[in-house]
Amino acid sequence: MSSNYQTDAASIAKLAVQSDFPMRTFNTLGIEAIAHAYFSVGSVADLQLIRLDPTWSALPRLILGGGSNVVLTQDFSGLVLHIRNQGIQIVGEDSDAIYVRAAAGQSWHTLVEWTLANGLGGLENLSLIPGNVGAAPIQNIGAYGVEMQDRFHALTAFDFLTGEILTLRHEDCAFGYRDSIFKHALCDRAVVMDVTFSLPRRWQAEVRYGDIADELAARSILRPDARDISNAVIAIRTRKLPDPAVIGNAGSFFKNPIIPAAQRDALLSHYPALVSYQQTDGGYKLAAGWLIDQCGWKGKALGPVAMYQKQALVLVNLGGASGQDVVRLSKAVQSDVMTRFGVTLEPEPIFV
Repeated sequence: MSSNYQTDAASIAKLAVQSDFPMRTFNTLGIEAIAHAYFSVGSVADLQLIRLDPTWSALPRLILGGGSNVVLTQDFSGLVLHIRNQGIQIVGEDSDAIYVRAAAGQSWHTLVEWTLANGLGGLENLSLIPGNVGAAPIQNIGAYGVEMQDRFHALTAFDFLTGEILTLRHEDCAFGYRDSIFKHALCDRAVVMDVTFSLPRRWQAEVRYGDIADELAARSILRPDARDISNAVIAIRTRKLPDPAVIGNAGSFFKNPIIPAAQRDALLSHYPALVSYQQTDGGYKLAAGWLIDQCGWKGKALGPVAMYQKQALVLVNLGGASGQDVVRLSKAVQSDVMTRFGVTLEPEPIFV
């Protein structure tokens, strides 16, 4: 026992791994949980050291960025690898696009602001999304008519299985709705270290989303530039969504479900106000927030957690909530939506 302790102590000293690390301020839901071990990652070299260390490489891993897409349901018995590298730069250009690379530990909204400050459009519809750049391709984040994959060029990632650096292009990532290869074949294996975006030279405004069009009209902006759209998105999100620094939350808690056309038509005959959007494959995406609202959950609490009073899609921590409190509310909402509409809601955050 004494020998094991000495080995662990030596590893902690060498790699600056912290033991029994409190995680409340490292997840935007503000859930209290303790990680057995925590390590701040600044480079690929840090990950290589972890991989080669027999103590730490043997533990379960949790890759953490901004903590905006995770529900800590209990203490974590493994090693948290917190990606903290920083930096944004233009790395190339051609006749069609300008290529911007951002470190995985960079704040997503900081990246959006940087592109706008440098006169580059393309990411403005994704303004004010919480979290870091490294999570963007994993989740294929999206909002107001644009998904991350629309602007994605390539990324580099560290492969814990082989110790190699992977370069993945768009076609390698299997992007889908809030989905990617990092949730499947590369889950728990690859750690995104930086992402390169392709920002179009011939920029066009994406204003098909009704809320943006309404916001621009209210501001009497007829020919919006990228900054105008960003400002509109920020105003909309600020009105609808709580600030995690004030009220703990993980943003949109459930994915908008996609169902076959026949099922949508059947629902529409019973619920004429059903909010749905046709997809390229003929299916329909439903507005999860509308479904939740119809089931009476908007603003309703279950213990110390609730569905937000201004946006039924957002689950909030009213104070002192545990991960199990979140799980209970999530399951209750899923059950009611299934009972009333026959539709399965899938949570967006990862449950740990």
